[in-house]
Amino acid sequence: MEKCTATGAYFMKEASAEEGQKTPLRLSDEIITVKDLEDTGCLAYKVDMSVDWEKAVEKYSEDVGMRNRDIVRINPVTMPGYTEKLAIFFEEHLHTDPEVRFIMEGAGYFDIRDVKDRWIRIPVAKGDLLFLPAGIYHRFTTDETDSIVAMRFFKDAPCWEAHNRKKEETESMVERKDYVERITAH
Repeated sequence: MEKCTATGAYFMKEASAEEGQKTPLRLSDEIITVKDLEDTGCLAYKVDMSVDWEKAVEKYSEDVGMRNRDIVRINPVTMPGYTEKLAIFFEEHLHTDPEVRFIMEGAGYFDIRDVKDRWIRIPVAKGDLLFLPAGIYHRFTTDETDSIVAMRFFKDAPCWEAHNRKKEETESMVERKDYVERITAH
């Protein structure tokens, strides 16, 4: 597994689901570097799917202390309530644990907030592994193909609990405060 040397990420326009969440929505030609992404606490890796990728993913899982995993198939055919679930995933939120995703098939976007509260869009596709730290505001959507298969990593039993962004509530969460302190200390 290789750390990404280029992210493909970019600053994006504010967007709602109605405004085309599944399209690129590029704000400018400014490139987000790997260091820029790492400055947000996010890490991106490329896994060679042609050779023993399972061992690389297993080792990474152990290295970041994620004991459990599951596989989620996000598409209109296999996911009941697909449209409603995708709307939930696209609502800006944070988690109390890191969010780690390994893309096995398909493509989509993870949108994260940088320290200046700007959206950064990170395109993901087969072989991408993305680490988002606990406390970072983010959201997710498929691309226009409406299909992605991802392995989700969890510290404990598989559980996806989002805390939607509400200034008073989420800003006072320990995980959010710790995240902001770590990021602004650079």
